[in-house]
Formats: sequence, C-alpha cells, structure tokens
Amino acid sequence: MGFDLSSIEDYVANHLRMFIFSVFGLMIFVGIIAVTVFFIAVRGEEKTMVPDVTGKELTEALLELQVKELYPRLQLRYSQTSRDRGLILEQEPKPGSITKAGRRIRLVVSQGVIVNRVENFASRNIDEVRLDIQTINATAGGLPLLSIREPIMYQHSAETPGTIIAQKPEPGTNISGPTSLEFVVSMGRENQSVTVPQLTGLPLARALEVISTSGINFHFLTRERAGGESGETVVAQLPAASTSAASTLPVQITVTAPDNLAGNETFGIFRYTIPPNPYPLSVRLEAQLPSGDRQRIFTVNYSGGEFTVPYKLPIGSVLILSMLNRELFRETVN
Repeated sequence: MGFDLSSIEDYVANHLRMFIFSVFGLMIFVGIIAVTVFFIAVRGEEKTMVPDVTGKELTEALLELQVKELYPRLQLRYSQTSRDRGLILEQEPKPGSITKAGRRIRLVVSQGVIVNRVENFASRNIDEVRLDIQTINATAGGLPLLSIREPIMYQHSAETPGTIIAQKPEPGTNISGPTSLEFVVSMGRENQSVTVPQLTGLPLARALEVISTSGINFHFLTRERAGGESGETVVAQLPAASTSAASTLPVQITVTAPDNLAGNETFGIFRYTIPPNPYPLSVRLEAQLPSGDRQRIFTVNYSGGEFTVPYKLPIGSVLILSMLNRELFRETVN
C-alpha cells in the first residue's frame, strides 16, 4: 500500500494556513489591547478646576466640590470673630487650580472665636450683639458663657438709636466663667425732629418706600375716590410736606380706595398696636397668599404705637407682622 503524496501535501498546507491565520489573529488581538491600554494611559484621570469656596458656608462649599467630583479634607480652627463660624477660612489647592477628579481638597473651617476676654461692644448695635452672644454660647457648649443683664439702660445721645455707648465689664476683662454684661444703649437725640416728606400725590407703593426711609411716625386713613382722583394714591397729609415735626408725632396720611377690585380681592387697613420700644426696631408686614406665595408689603423701623398699613389682597390671604424677624401677630383677610 503506497502513500498518496498529494494528500499529505494538502493536509500540511491546510494546517499551515490555519496556523498562520491563528498567529495573525492573535497579533491583531494583542495589538488592539495594546492600543486601548495606550490611549487609557495617555488620557489619564479626568481633569477639573478647583472652585473658590473661601468665605462660603460649609454646606455650600461641599456641594460645589461634589459637582467637580472633588472631596473635602476638613480642618477646624478658631477665628477672630464668632460671625465666621461655619465659614471656609482657607482652601488648598487654591481656587482656579487644575487637578484630577477625585482629589481631596483641604478646607479650613472656622469654629468661631474662642472667648477668654470681654470684647469691646461699644459702637455696635445691641441687636447684632445679642445674635453674636447666642453664637458664642452655642460654640462654648454647656452653661451660657455670656449673658446680657436685663433691663438694659437706655440714654439719649447723638449716637444712632440702638448703639451701645457704654459697657461693664470693661473690654479686655478676663473671662473665667459665666459673665453678665451690662450695656447702656442710645435712644437717639432727645426730642429729635424730622422733616415731613412730600407724600401727597404719590401712589401708595411709592409712599410706603418714602416713609420707610424718612424716620417719620405715620397713621393711615382711607376714603373713596372723588372727582378725577386716582385709586391707591395719597390725597392728603398732615402735617404738610417740608414741615419739621417730632419723630414721635404721627403724620396722618389719607389714601384713596382702588379704582376697581377683582372678585376675589379686598382693600383695607391692617391695624396692630406695637408695645413702645426705647428706639425704632425693624418691623415687617407681609402677606401669605392663598397660592402659598409670600408678598412683602412694608418694612420700616418703628418705635411702637398703633401700626397701620393699607393693603389690597386676595380674600383668604394671611397678614403676618414681625419685629426683628420674630412674629408678633397674624390675621386672615376676609
């Protein structure tokens, strides 16, 4: 029995071709992997710009870093004032630096001021100082470190009403435990007079803006329109414009009713008697509409007495009166 030489040659040739194709395919596969690895290595991690978060609240800073895919490394530090508490004092890398996503950014966060001496409160507003002391006590923990002795002494002076003009203990006194602060606060000049502004002829909204910065006391009245008068307009005032009057004397202001009211609207005067204060405090009247939106009506510094303000609002609105951001009274408009 003889061998078929041509069959053997065909067999060898077929296997040789298969081997060559396999080697070639393997080389292509390895080449693809190599190219992919090369481009991944060249591209590297995604770059991002470090945002400027210095001076911002910690929560706001964290959100900005999260957007940039950066992560915080926090350090706490006492600062020179309690008003810095919770703010970013420093950051590293600096704002505008280009860095890799996923990097940690060092944030130095203020713990507020470490209190061991009485600071100088003179020339500061008493209401601001109250807020500062609340922050200091919250930082200290435990028993209140500082407190304000009540009642506060008030005195007429040339300083702006509400300004601290004297204190005890003196600035620089060491604090070894809970300390009570005594303040003398300015009531402004005695028998201070103001110049009555021109209100007659102004639309109500504009008149309220003028009153808020004029320093006058005020009392609103309303009446129906007469002749060619416009609605919601000041048509009379007493004393007259440019008159010099005591700041405690109410200026009587007469406003006309609106030209027309929608079916769900009403017009009236809000009235509330605010207890007397030693000096004018910030008072705000706003309305919560049936839709849930809030609408500011009037903001003014007011020393007390009957507080009157005209309004035109949808029925069912709630009028809210606040002093120093503390709610005093609310009523529903019918």
